[in-house]
Parts: sequence; structure tokens; C-alpha cells
Amino acid sequence: MQIRPADFDDPALGMFLQQHLDEMAPTAPAESRHALPLDGLRAPGVRLRVAYDDSGSIVATGALAALAPDHEELKSMRTDPRRRGQGVAGQVLAHLLADARARDVARVSLETGSMDFFAPARALYRKAGFVPCGPFGSYREDPHSVFLTLLL
Repeated sequence: MQIRPADFDDPALGMFLQQHLDEMAPTAPAESRHALPLDGLRAPGVRLRVAYDDSGSIVATGALAALAPDHEELKSMRTDPRRRGQGVAGQVLAHLLADARARDVARVSLETGSMDFFAPARALYRKAGFVPCGPFGSYREDPHSVFLTLLL
């Protein structure tokens, strides 16, 4: 597997990210879904990374978005459903956290869903050392959200 910066001109990336939004649609009301669309991932201060398998197919994405000079948010973590449970997300997460550490980011936080659909993601983040925290950035308390943070 190779992990590299996103090629926003790749139509497969747009489709992969749209599938992410489509998967989120039935999990919570619109105001409680915080996945970024493609344009949001192009914004300054967002570093989207894409994991490819040996055939060149996209198998996962993950991004870091700046909140403050030393605090970033983990965004758009998604693994192709056919590759879930194979360690792909853990590799992408490790890559993103190494990138944050290399840039002297002190803290990485995230918001994920509270529903059963997100239980594997929450387990992955807890295994990586993330701990519960309150809302950060522009988030507000929401029964559909779980907030986690990691001091690097």
C-alpha cells in the first residue's frame, strides 16, 4: 500500500469521497454529519492523504485540518468497505499522526459518530491513544457525536 497526497483531479477520488458522504447520510440528521465534501478538503490548511493498493485503486483516505498552529483535526477517514478489518485504517492513521508529529503539532482531535456504525472507528482511535474530550473548534455538544483527542 502507498499513501500519498491527494490528486484532486483524479475522478476516482471524487467518487470515493462521495461514497463516504453517502454512507454517512443514514447515520444522523444532516446537522450532525460533519464529513467534508471534496471542496472542503481542498481548503487551505487541509492535508488529504490517499492510500492506494498495488493495483492503484484507492483503498482509504484521511486528512488533517488545521485548527490552531499546534492543534489539528482528523477528517475524512474512510476505508473501502471491501478492505475494512485488514489494518488499512490503522496504517493511514499512523501515517497522519507521524506527519503531524513531524510538523510539531501538539494535539490531534476528531469528531466521529456515536452510533454502532462508528464503533470500529472509535475502537481504532482509542487503540491509537485517543481519549474522550469535549467539543472543540466550532463543534457543539451533540448526542450523535463523540469527541476524542490525542496529545502528541
